[in-house]
Amino acid sequence: MRVAILMAVWTMTLATPSGAQTRAVTGQFGILGEWELTATVTKQTAGGGRRWSGPLSLKHIGLCSVDGPEEKAGELRLDVSDPPGEATATLLIDGTACTFTGRLADEYHGVMTCPDRRGEPMMLSIE
Repeated sequence: MRVAILMAVWTMTLATPSGAQTRAVTGQFGILGEWELTATVTKQTAGGGRRWSGPLSLKHIGLCSVDGPEEKAGELRLDVSDPPGEATATLLIDGTACTFTGRLADEYHGVMTCPDRRGEPMMLSIE
């Protein structure tokens, strides 16, 4: 039921004509959810569909940070299915492209993979 409500709100929000549409994206990834992700994405008009992109900020929130939390910046490219049940994303960080594929529960849950690394659990929430 909650998923159906989230999908209805998401669809109504995206259908609102208001010039450039932006959304806040938050999430976590890592075995213990030790990385926090925040992004503000803007709907891309080229190519149609549900394509969004924008600046990305990562912050290591794990206990192992000796000199304070490690932070990284990059870009998030996000594609959401219509109706919103699946999402794919590319995270461009320090010249490396990592990919995410997830399914909608309360948030999008899935796995992020980067070159030369094992996949890590990831969660994304789109507001």
